[in-house]
Amino acid sequence: MNAPEKFLARTAARPATGQSHPHESARAQVAGGATYIDDIPEVKGTLHAAPILSNVARGKLRGVDASAALTMPGVKDVVLAADIPGDPILATFVHDEPIFARDTVEFIGQVVGVVVAETVMQARRAARKVKLDIEALPAIVDVRKALQAQSFVLPPVTVRRGEPEQGIARAPHRLSGSLEVGGQEHFYLEGQVGYALPLEQDQWWIYSSTQHPGEIQHWVAHALGLENHAVIVECRRMGGGFGGKETQSGHIAVWAALAARKTKRPVKLRLDRDDDFMVTGKRHPFAYDWDVGFDDSGRITGLQLKLLANCGWSADLSGPVADRAVFHADNAYFLSDVEIVSYRCKTNVQSHTAFRGFGGPQGMIAIEAILGDIARALGLDPLDVRRANLYGVEDRNVTHYQMQVEDNILHPLLERLEESSSYRARRAAIAQWNAKSPVIKRGLALTPVKFGISFTATFFNQAGALVHCYTDGSVQVNHGGTEMGQGLHTKICQIVADELGIPFERVRITATDTSKIPNASATAASSGTDLNGRAAQFAAREIRERLAAYVADKQDCRPEQVIFAHGQVSGPQAVMTWEQLLDDAYHSRVQLWSDGFYKTPKIHYDKHTLTGRPFYYFSYGAACTEVAIDTLTGESRVLKVDILHDVGTSINPAIDIGQIEGGFIQGMGWLTTEQLVWNDKGYLATHAPSTYKIPATGDVPEHFQVELWPEANREDNVGGSKAVGEPPFMLAISVWEALRDAAAQAKGKAVRMDAPATAENVLRALK
Repeated sequence: MNAPEKFLARTAARPATGQSHPHESARAQVAGGATYIDDIPEVKGTLHAAPILSNVARGKLRGVDASAALTMPGVKDVVLAADIPGDPILATFVHDEPIFARDTVEFIGQVVGVVVAETVMQARRAARKVKLDIEALPAIVDVRKALQAQSFVLPPVTVRRGEPEQGIARAPHRLSGSLEVGGQEHFYLEGQVGYALPLEQDQWWIYSSTQHPGEIQHWVAHALGLENHAVIVECRRMGGGFGGKETQSGHIAVWAALAARKTKRPVKLRLDRDDDFMVTGKRHPFAYDWDVGFDDSGRITGLQLKLLANCGWSADLSGPVADRAVFHADNAYFLSDVEIVSYRCKTNVQSHTAFRGFGGPQGMIAIEAILGDIARALGLDPLDVRRANLYGVEDRNVTHYQMQVEDNILHPLLERLEESSSYRARRAAIAQWNAKSPVIKRGLALTPVKFGISFTATFFNQAGALVHCYTDGSVQVNHGGTEMGQGLHTKICQIVADELGIPFERVRITATDTSKIPNASATAASSGTDLNGRAAQFAAREIRERLAAYVADKQDCRPEQVIFAHGQVSGPQAVMTWEQLLDDAYHSRVQLWSDGFYKTPKIHYDKHTLTGRPFYYFSYGAACTEVAIDTLTGESRVLKVDILHDVGTSINPAIDIGQIEGGFIQGMGWLTTEQLVWNDKGYLATHAPSTYKIPATGDVPEHFQVELWPEANREDNVGGSKAVGEPPFMLAISVWEALRDAAAQAKGKAVRMDAPATAENVLRALK
């Protein structure tokens, strides 16, 4: 056997999980052969739609004049609220969003209707010619003014433990403060797009770039006045989602379907980047007020915290986002006496929605700011103050929402990163640098992450899958999760391959399709692999056990004596290839396909009091970040990043490390350069790449070290793994804390620095 053959033999003998297999679509994506919605060959007669947008933040809609648009070349029709055959209100949980604006408009960019034309550009030009008669009314665009006006999309929620007032009053030290943290545009590579095709007998096929095909199915059927079985939704892949395509892709699909119904022709609707900015929601901006008491070591003895979530004009997912912010307001720290009040404020801007971390980042950043301020008030190292407040054992291991922290690895994880990053030596070196450097100041921060994994809406924690084995040995998998570049499909192929004991290359994923897996949950909450991977594993296991029973009967042995490994099936009497077994089993009429279902165990909580066990387990991590700021211009640079992150037993290390790197950089963008600016009229001024800056390759630090924590998930999760999609995002809070550290060293005292820490905000902090 020559060297290449030996290498291939060794590779074939390895299990698929735990290996860095390439993303299942990587070759096709690099070669331009991966199909996205806008790449699908258009059916003959396809029309294109473009939205008609409100130009007033709040007002009475008195009329729509589309006469000029209808005379333009290629224009076929205009679709308005009166053309909706079903419920004119979207089928959201709160039922508060009209599909098209009817009597009122609530933000600049609200869709009043769509223009349908032969080409994309004809539709877009015509949409801008539609005249709206709107009587302007007073609008609220500031979250604190919304609080003053008691303007809420949902009632406030309070979670309380102990006696925070007494904890603050008896403390040797006390601080109060406030903070503003901005939102974030999803800026997915593939914008929002839907393609609606009418089929026979009032049935519909919808192609949608969506994280939640089941919800698209429900929303479209609801708007068309049909039952769910009349609508099939398909999504092979997305060019990014980050939460922005969990609910808000549904609007696009519904608008396209309504246009297709009225014109009786297929209709595609793809928002251009500017319209995408103006129409769709962002990460929720938050404002905070706090009052905290603490002892000489910096340990918190009492905390009162207000969270003001800017929800925009409708509820969307603001309820669960704000809930998760409450759940994660502790981050990694035990709060003995605490009161957290969450306000879900209504403003006349885009309806904010899910974004990676889903409220977790907005909860965590407040406690990190508080601990940073405590450290500077006491003249202590911020890491020492953080360690003094960490969850521990016995009476310091229960969260403020009454969940016990059973899998705590915070202490050893921080200790290891502190040592591997040379935190103490670098802290001393930075102090020496800053003493000699009058203009460029450096800062350093090491911050932890404790992130709960599961949907806070408990019923979403379920999944289904189908596994089909063909007589040539190939295997096809379908599940309810969606692929947005995160590698979900790749990991599930690895899981199924190992369960059947066959090479990874024999397994292929098909497009997510509501006609195969019904009622599937959104691919969100970092639970895609946990849920769908387990369901696919169970389906594959059912087939394997069925085949093992068949072999055992043939070889007169027990099923557990039959071994599936390396593409072979071994019994006491004979060994056969996987392909031989499938062919034999087929001719003996053995079922070669199965379904699988999984629901997350142990989770429960009271949604009214926000108490219980909302999470199956926690993912942990920590990041040590060094930065520099120019005190004359406010410009900043991230110099070094060291990350130690917990993914359990990694199913695919390359994909997991890629998720950690990408999540961190995206979080860094949220806290440094990505600034959303609305003027006092409610107009989003930063609605294009020219005015909104996401991180570029030049922003990635030269020293960017990622290591994985070497311990399996202590809960019974698929392959011993842990979720990796969202938790790394919050590691970037270390960037913001390092910038605050640098500014504090420049000023010689603690500073207030709102996020994002743009050059302007850094200068404001330095005054």
